[in-house]
Amino acid sequence: MLQTMRSSAKFVFWILAVAFIGGFLLFQTSGLIGNTPVTPTTAVATVNGKDILYTDWQRRSQQLVQQEQQQSGKSLTQDETRRIENQAFDEMVAEILLEQQYKKRGILVSDDELRDYARFAPPPWVRNAPDLQTDGRFDPAKYQRLLTSAQARQSGLLVALEQYFRSEVPKEKLFEQVTSGLYITDADLWRSWQDANDSASISFVGFHPRPTKADSNVADSDLRAYYNAHKTEFDRPGRASLSVLHIPRVITAADSAAVRNKIAQLRAEVVGGAKFEDVAKRESSDTASAVQGGDLGKGPASRFVPEFEKAANALKPGEISEPVKTQFGYHLIKLDSRKGDTLSLRHILLRFQPSDSSATRIDREADQLAKLVAGADQPRKFDDAAKTLGLKPFQVIAFENLPAQYEGRMVPSTSAWAFGGAKVGEASDLFDGDDGYYVARLDTLQEGGKTYDAVKSGVLARVAADRAVERSVPEALAFAQAARASSLEAAAAAAKLPVIQTGMVSRAGAAQKFGSLREAVGAAFVAPLNEVGRPIRQNDGVYVTRTDARKPSDKAAFDAQKKDLRTRRLQQLRQQWLQMYLDDLRKNATLSDHRKDLNAQLRRQAAT
Repeated sequence: MLQTMRSSAKFVFWILAVAFIGGFLLFQTSGLIGNTPVTPTTAVATVNGKDILYTDWQRRSQQLVQQEQQQSGKSLTQDETRRIENQAFDEMVAEILLEQQYKKRGILVSDDELRDYARFAPPPWVRNAPDLQTDGRFDPAKYQRLLTSAQARQSGLLVALEQYFRSEVPKEKLFEQVTSGLYITDADLWRSWQDANDSASISFVGFHPRPTKADSNVADSDLRAYYNAHKTEFDRPGRASLSVLHIPRVITAADSAAVRNKIAQLRAEVVGGAKFEDVAKRESSDTASAVQGGDLGKGPASRFVPEFEKAANALKPGEISEPVKTQFGYHLIKLDSRKGDTLSLRHILLRFQPSDSSATRIDREADQLAKLVAGADQPRKFDDAAKTLGLKPFQVIAFENLPAQYEGRMVPSTSAWAFGGAKVGEASDLFDGDDGYYVARLDTLQEGGKTYDAVKSGVLARVAADRAVERSVPEALAFAQAARASSLEAAAAAAKLPVIQTGMVSRAGAAQKFGSLREAVGAAFVAPLNEVGRPIRQNDGVYVTRTDARKPSDKAAFDAQKKDLRTRRLQQLRQQWLQMYLDDLRKNATLSDHRKDLNAQLRRQAAT
């Protein structure tokens, strides 16, 4: 008994040990001490006067990277590593802000409280442990026996529980304080029900004028005033344009046939008596599902690409498909169960791979590309390498903290590289992706953030659009008067404007026709029937509406579900309040973030 828990404890220990040792060796050998920009006391950020050390941030990031690599069974791209580094940073900032709130509010946790939580409120990772289940449900008696056993101490479970609850209990106390005043009246609940269940049929005419040159003639002082009044709306990520060279891993017909023959052999093995799960663990290229015996979870088949969806829908429970070809390779699909549109599926994936001779040729060409251009700071070398190798560059736009994309596919690592201290005109290292090798050149770089200079063009566009909408208000007023005197359709025909009809829809359905769930939709749902309303001005235009029909919500159905609705609504509100509270803590904190500067310094140092 408890073998799973013991194995998990050892697994976590070795991940942490490897990550710590790796981080320590990296720190000792990469020049981060001595005459370098980073020392053991260098702060990567300061939060309300409290430092986050660069070495602590790197250590936590490396631990998370190690865990994700263990789970996925593959190396991570720079984009994936950057996402994890941002996650680690945000967690550390949040921890400092929460600790400061605990101190401010006098929130403490006694040892007796910790023991009670550990005994009677085990965390999810304990409740889900297979050895603590009876008939598929958590067994409290087994858990109590585990707590008093020597195994609980030897495996580190008691230490892990204490660390978990020392972090979570004060957080729960703080959140209880923050949300203690939440209450939902019957009237509020009824309004929410109406918002979701009222339906109406609306006809409307929209005025969406384009800004003119005169609209864009705005004094700098007016732009700054508008920016200062709407700062939070202009926080945007950095933007980079890159030229990219790609050496694809070309898959020949012979390569594809070899993969199909291999997966046909695997199917014969399974049909001959081998367990699908065991073959998936041994052979599947989808490492994330392979460790679960190929399990893809439960859900509609529509979550997959069309070829996979069609094959999965054709299966009966327990049946295994013939080889299915998709853009990813060849699949074997097994249907475990079907309930309505919900399918429980497993699969084995064999990806397309070039032959050994093709792979050797591609690797040789990639090596040549790396020698010609990788890391060069002269833009012309990139162009010369493209001509020498007969490669055609393509352009991508990358946004900070998001992977770059080209024609629907990821361009790995290039975005993280561009925003990691690269200079305009510089070429990247050679990046290895699933579909080939990439080298990028940084052509332009716009830093993100909220500074007026960084977003001035966006402020001007917004002000010009607002002016254009304001200009259309008199036109909309005249149109509404004409529509009341005749009809909405007659006035629209005279003005050569289309009348859009929603049909019977909810507010969300109406929003799809209007283009947003804003003032015009709300007004139309309460307006008198068959009357042309006053023009409604929004940021995106001016609307003249007529409500043609309305079906109110079912009050009896509401009363029957009111108790459950209140519970769900309170849970939603609690989560919203907590997120708003945490966002406000972050927004109002004095935060100095030095990550970009430190990473740029380390890049420059590595280049010398």
